[in-house]
Amino acid sequence: MAWSWAPYIPVAQRRAQAAREMARLERKGLKVQPVRIAGRRIAQTFWGEGWCRHLEKFSDFENRLPRGRTYVRSGAVCHLEIGSGQISGKVSGSELYDVRLKIRALPADKWARLKSRCVGQVSSALELLQGRLSDRVMSVVTDRDQGLFPGPREMTMSCSCPDWATMCKHVAAVLYGVGARLDESPELLFLLRGVDYNQLVSRASVRAVVGRAASRPGRRLREDVIGEVFGIDVTQSRQPAEGPTVPSARSGRRPVAPSRAAAKASQSAAHARRPGKRSRRR
Repeated sequence: MAWSWAPYIPVAQRRAQAAREMARLERKGLKVQPVRIAGRRIAQTFWGEGWCRHLEKFSDFENRLPRGRTYVRSGAVCHLEIGSGQISGKVSGSELYDVRLKIRALPADKWARLKSRCVGQVSSALELLQGRLSDRVMSVVTDRDQGLFPGPREMTMSCSCPDWATMCKHVAAVLYGVGARLDESPELLFLLRGVDYNQLVSRASVRAVVGRAASRPGRRLREDVIGEVFGIDVTQSRQPAEGPTVPSARSGRRPVAPSRAAAKASQSAAHARRPGKRSRRR
């Protein structure tokens, strides 16, 4: 029996067809999130490159990944959305195909081990998300078996295309698209694995910064700055506004002496209120 292959569709024609389909979906209320690749490199940052390199470590994927790279570079991933434990995408081929991936949450024991190996070595959430980490922490979070990235057995893949393979080129394109998306929003990796990246931040570092700010008289570190740097909600107690302190005999405080100008003004006012002198009778 002869195989019947779908006719080849040029990239430009596929893009135009996909654009029409996505415009139709937008009219129905879908917030389209396409993947755009500038240049040959799919990912540019620590987290994005780490995700892509992780995929390429597994022999299960090596035969399908090259087509996925070609597809994502050509702009075929028209929509990509990452949520808690799931990835959904729409990829332009001979038709517009729906891709669904379910990602298992990071097991609690693995997360606990990962945190214990990073304890005291990540000083801020900003540093973590920007990938400005020591070599030790980098090796821990990107470890093939004990790190944050999921392995093949932690993924369930499906695509609406007729390809019989578990990982078709459309699924591979979406997986590479995740790497590009992590360049923009690295916190999505932690959302995907069901863990809180703030738990990797050293609590001692937070307390040290807040303590330094509190020790400087007349200066206070704004709460929103602390929250942005450390990725936490810091609540500082505020004292209610009070009127001027009135010194009392029991307070032990010495009253503040008035200024010379104030004293002179007070004397002038008292003199003006004093009745005029009566003329003496002769």
